[in-house]
Amino acid sequence: MLTRRSFFQNMSDGLCGAALAHLFAGDRLWGAAAQARHDLSPKSAHHPARAKAVIHLFMNGGPSQMDLFDPKPALEKHAGKSFPGNIEELGNVGTSNVGAIMPPVCKFARHGQSGIWMSDALPHTARVVDELCFMHSLWTDHPNHDNALYKIHTGRLFMGHPSLGSWVAYGLGSECKDLPAYVVLDDPLGLPKNDVRNWTSAYLPQVYQGTRFRSIGAPILNLTPENEEPSAVSQAARDLLERLDGRHRAQRPGYGELDARIEAYSLAARMQLSASDVLDLDQESEATRAAYGIGQKITDSYGRRCLLARRMVERGVRFVQIFMEDQPWDNHSNLEGTLRSACERTDQPVAALIKDLKQRGLLDDTLVIWGGEFGRTPTSQKIGNDFSGRDHNMQGFTSWMAGGGLKKGFVYGETDELGHKAVVNPVSVPDFHATILHALGLDAERLHFERNGLEERLTGFTAPKVAKAVFA
Repeated sequence: MLTRRSFFQNMSDGLCGAALAHLFAGDRLWGAAAQARHDLSPKSAHHPARAKAVIHLFMNGGPSQMDLFDPKPALEKHAGKSFPGNIEELGNVGTSNVGAIMPPVCKFARHGQSGIWMSDALPHTARVVDELCFMHSLWTDHPNHDNALYKIHTGRLFMGHPSLGSWVAYGLGSECKDLPAYVVLDDPLGLPKNDVRNWTSAYLPQVYQGTRFRSIGAPILNLTPENEEPSAVSQAARDLLERLDGRHRAQRPGYGELDARIEAYSLAARMQLSASDVLDLDQESEATRAAYGIGQKITDSYGRRCLLARRMVERGVRFVQIFMEDQPWDNHSNLEGTLRSACERTDQPVAALIKDLKQRGLLDDTLVIWGGEFGRTPTSQKIGNDFSGRDHNMQGFTSWMAGGGLKKGFVYGETDELGHKAVVNPVSVPDFHATILHALGLDAERLHFERNGLEERLTGFTAPKVAKAVFA
């Protein structure tokens, strides 16, 4: 009689044993022929790229589209009335918390030669509106922050998948040898919701993970050696380590994880010399620092990070992401006050970034992205006796982009008359991601990583549509 023990003893022989070993060990059993080397060397795009770098200005919490970019006269006309549609489509905390239709808390005017509507809460951004490409018809799959954040950053509703920046670094590598391909500039006030999971590389090798840089103090903790050594000694040590790593790697072909780990340690050594330099804003003129709002209490922090982002893409960093603290755009109450506060902190630095990139000839091949994880409802939200805020809205929201071969002073898509739901040229999160990848020369369906027999993609297993109309 065949026992379990004898079955596995016999499986170690012959063709079945070889097949089983291949399933367990993968390509490592046969060598490196089928394994890609995981490092940050520049890689070829799938098609000619419009952009070579991304600066992602992420606005945590869900900015209110109808109070910033997407004016709706019907909100004024029907103010104080009940929502005319299915009330269950509004908000995320139940129908009893839905208030009446709420008019905009900001005033709108047309700006620039393009005549695009902008709120008075963003006067500096309004002055660069002719450089911007608005998407008014984004929508997502979940009304809660956690899941919507995972979706906008990783393409999936749950944790455990690589972020957009990691996919870009994996697909294109980096043009900078001494800095990471993917850099995160988080807020000194604290981490955003979902903290470091927003920039994880998950099952992609860790060399593609977002690297946090601090805008104040030591840029990266534990990067500087405790004991300083003469540069010649340090270089000799690095050369020796590189030779030892090369020998170790040659004896273990096919281990992509080993390549990634060696690359990460080598990058850390190189960053000891370059990280402090890129963060030295004293190298910038006083006029440049002032333009970003550096030195002003309200704008100093965000201005520093925007200027650092420009300095990084200037040096070849592929993807820079700027976060704010927990949820400053989550305006459930006191909408006007909290919304204007978030705008005051970011408006001048963002506009200065657009102007600075353009002046230096960097905007043409740098894609700047502004937006959050979802939008807000056209109705007020009831919190006790307070009706001064808006709830989460996954049905429609606005993001804008600039540079990277996009049309300037252009508006794509529309929401309904109340600004609630995307109705013209709706753009899903996978579509949005595919459009960003397209600008970088990457095909969302060809960019994949094999895991457990599946070809994992940023856009999942859908067939995303690139919004080609936004490109010039």
